[in-house]
Amino acid sequence: MSYSIGVIGTGYVGLVSGTCFAESGNSVLCVDIDAQKVEKLQNGILPIYEPDLDHLLERNIKKNRLHFTTDLAKAVHQCPILFLCLPTPPDEDGSADLQYVLNAAADIAKILERDGIKEPRILVNKSTVPVGTTEKVRSVVRGITSATVEVVSNPEFLREGFAVEDFMKPDRVVVGTSSKFAEETMRDLYEPFVRSGNPIYVMDEKSAEITKYAANSFLAMRISFMNDLSNYCEAVGADIENVRIGIGSDSRIGKRFLFSGIGYGGSCFPKDVKALIHSTDMAEKPLKIMKAVEDVNYEQIVRFTNRIIDRFGTVSGRHFALWGLAFKPNTDDTREAPAFKIIERLLEEGASISSYDPEAFENTKRIFEDRITYATSAIETLINADALIIATEWNEFRKPDFSEVKKTLKEPIIFDGRNLYELHTMENAGFEYHSIGRRTILPNR
Repeated sequence: MSYSIGVIGTGYVGLVSGTCFAESGNSVLCVDIDAQKVEKLQNGILPIYEPDLDHLLERNIKKNRLHFTTDLAKAVHQCPILFLCLPTPPDEDGSADLQYVLNAAADIAKILERDGIKEPRILVNKSTVPVGTTEKVRSVVRGITSATVEVVSNPEFLREGFAVEDFMKPDRVVVGTSSKFAEETMRDLYEPFVRSGNPIYVMDEKSAEITKYAANSFLAMRISFMNDLSNYCEAVGADIENVRIGIGSDSRIGKRFLFSGIGYGGSCFPKDVKALIHSTDMAEKPLKIMKAVEDVNYEQIVRFTNRIIDRFGTVSGRHFALWGLAFKPNTDDTREAPAFKIIERLLEEGASISSYDPEAFENTKRIFEDRITYATSAIETLINADALIIATEWNEFRKPDFSEVKKTLKEPIIFDGRNLYELHTMENAGFEYHSIGRRTILPNR
């Protein structure tokens, strides 16, 4: 059956979730306090870049299945299922800030109580939250209203750049609830997305909450392990790409998240690792391995930037081309982007930078304004540049015209933070080529 669904928050998770629920035939009302944002969404204008999301948004608005409003009460009245898709930014100590989640739960409860709504509501927490949040939300709601409200944990596992695919064809759906009514409703709601046989796991709320943090932290651990190992490979003359292939073929390990580079970024991994470290510290059961993961991730970008500086002795007065600003390809998200850390350090050292990214210019300009320049193409960044730095593995960077790159740069020097190119290709093309966990190509030196 189809449902009337309210989605509270039109950030990344809320927009993808709401649009995909509408695509499966549900009536979805998305709520946000930002009136300008809501107006744009009503007109089919997305505030984020995510492949295929624009087409689904437009189609479901036209089919009258997807709506946007600033009126929370409207959603509470119309929708028996309400998803909380709100930010949980890290506090200074690394803990997740739950004020937006708890305030929204309180506002929903006040509307239920004020307007005498007796029909049961399912309040689904899709935000990434620490263990015990479901209990806190339930306590807030029950302290305000006597209405029947079942609180459910339903963590998201969306990869930016593949979020629509991940939602429409999930590897698994995790639902944390002790309510049989809520379980049956959630199973029915997600049934269209798991027809290929992928599982819906129903568990207790605390286990569901930890599952999200554990998944992201484990993936971050794989990245940091490979990055740490890459430094050893460089020291002994091994090739991290060969090592990756060798261990990735082991079915117990698998191929994904074994690519070495300049570290993870984005809105999830850094925040979730910090939150898990904080939560386990508070429980006096610290995860020492996760502290190492965070340290390695920080050191990796420092080490890479130091290599650039050390190569020139000083970068004061030097000009660099930078390809890639988003923290990963197929998104405009620049939160915790490694590119930003490179930029900040090089600017501090007196360098100038010309940048290019297919989607992330607007988010970059909010941070750096006119402190760097913004080219209209990858090749344009190379004009008068002492070297090229690659920070994001966009597909359009994988097969450049190397003769044009070499001709345009002052010197044929590339610092590749994503290991995009084969060593023999760089050697044959006459580049000085610095990558991660592999030997450095030094032509004619």
